[in-house]
Amino acid sequence: MKFISTTGQGPEVSFREAVLNNLPNDGGLYFPTEIPQLEQGFIKEIPKMQLSEIAFEVLPKFCTADIRTNELEEITERVFDFPIPLVQVNVKIHCLELFHGPTYAFKDIGAKFLAECLAHFNVSENKETTVLVATSGDTGGAVAKGFLGVEGVRVIILYPKGKVSALQEKQLTTLGQNITALEVEGTFDDCQSLVKQAFADVQLNKEMHLSSANSINIARWLPQSLFYYVPLQQGFEDVTIAVPSGNYGNLTSGVLAMKMGVPIKEFVAASNANDVVPRYLQSGNYEPEDTIQTITNAMDVSDPSNFQRLLSLFGGSYQEIKNHLKPFTLNDDAIKQTIRECHHENDYLLDPHGAIAYAALHNSDEEGVFLGTAHYCKFLPTMKEALGQEVNIPDFAKELMTRKKRSFEMKVDYKQFKEFLLS
Repeated sequence: MKFISTTGQGPEVSFREAVLNNLPNDGGLYFPTEIPQLEQGFIKEIPKMQLSEIAFEVLPKFCTADIRTNELEEITERVFDFPIPLVQVNVKIHCLELFHGPTYAFKDIGAKFLAECLAHFNVSENKETTVLVATSGDTGGAVAKGFLGVEGVRVIILYPKGKVSALQEKQLTTLGQNITALEVEGTFDDCQSLVKQAFADVQLNKEMHLSSANSINIARWLPQSLFYYVPLQQGFEDVTIAVPSGNYGNLTSGVLAMKMGVPIKEFVAASNANDVVPRYLQSGNYEPEDTIQTITNAMDVSDPSNFQRLLSLFGGSYQEIKNHLKPFTLNDDAIKQTIRECHHENDYLLDPHGAIAYAALHNSDEEGVFLGTAHYCKFLPTMKEALGQEVNIPDFAKELMTRKKRSFEMKVDYKQFKEFLLS
């Protein structure tokens, strides 16, 4: 398998090169030159398999040329080592709970797989890799945990000051060792812009080996497609799946699974007020606007990088995208109302992001599955406001909140950022 830029330009590269290079130099994202197809015999066996076994069947289609089979099997066993339950919320709606990993967010799978790949490739590189990652919430904590102590890797996490939850901030600022947090006076898009400028800086890349842990990196993006095998594993075929969507790595990885042969009926792009893709689905015009700060901070993205992969998955056809994706948008007040009503009706606690996806199914009376992307305890002020009462804090969250925050403040200034990287 080879990978090429979503622009269709530039050379084809191996999985290893795509992971280490992170981005093509033409502004696109790496994308497989072909979408491998699953055999029908394998699809029928999925209900009998563990997720790590499914992963070991799927991921080699993209990377066995660069990682030996026995080593990849060990990697998948280490990455897919926690449960991803499909929980019934009401008669028609189930939640795919992706928050049972080490940082209680869906990003754990992709971050662990990428960390494993970089550690594997660094054995022969014999030089330090600096991983740059912009986060609007959960990515930072997952990357920090996944890369903590990985030899030969330095991690720089950029996050928007005052725009992540208190628990999320503790997760990405308290580990130390090879993890450094930069508190940027701007939005997530500003953080992402600084990272992209660094990757495009020829002089900087000559002096440092840079990589990324955002879903722009192919090794962060690909393993997330395994989420979408779980409904089939549990006996759900041709189901509608609602995905809380910000940078669209998660939803596009689901489309990849569908394109490979996983029987999925359709997707709902469940958005907050930063609704550039839902507006695109309605009008055919992709028109990013200024980022709006909401209570669903992980989705506060106005110009999602993975929109390029969405176009590539459908061959650039707007009609094909509309045939498989439905738009849905929910504002802050409606999110809190949804959390309150779901708890009252079903005795189930939604986090604010999952609430949007749940509402997409509930409001349309649609039968389906929505993705629970983070544990509700990461958003305690919002939960208290929505429910009108205190929410029990799990022990892991209590312990985490006692840790000392360590971060560096920075303006949205590329010159300052570059100097920091080189210091």
